[in-house]
Amino acid sequence: MKQYCFLFFSALLVNCTTSTYDDIVAIDEQDPIEVVTFQEVAFVFENVCTACHSNPPQNGAPMPLTNYSEIKNAVETRDLIDRISRNEGEQGLMPLGGPRLPQQQIDLIIQWNQDGLLEN
Repeated sequence: MKQYCFLFFSALLVNCTTSTYDDIVAIDEQDPIEVVTFQEVAFVFENVCTACHSNPPQNGAPMPLTNYSEIKNAVETRDLIDRISRNEGEQGLMPLGGPRLPQQQIDLIIQWNQDGLLEN
């Protein structure tokens, strides 16, 4: 019986808090979660990738990267993030012939992928 009382009061003590509902709601309202959307990464593809990945593709590029569905497909099935993340001079680095994209742009595309490849 002592063991049950000890467990009950321990659970009660652990669950006690001084936060009110208003405190919790205020925290949620102050820290909105920012999600990266396609609109935020599209400029990278428009300014860098479409030199070869236009429609129709140029310079031996295997596919166009001109719209959301094409780019999403390249991330999901064609290792796009791996290709843009390779080191300078490494075989398969995109854009072909370099230079490597700035790390900030690579990180933005990685975050877009982690956020679910949202269109809007």
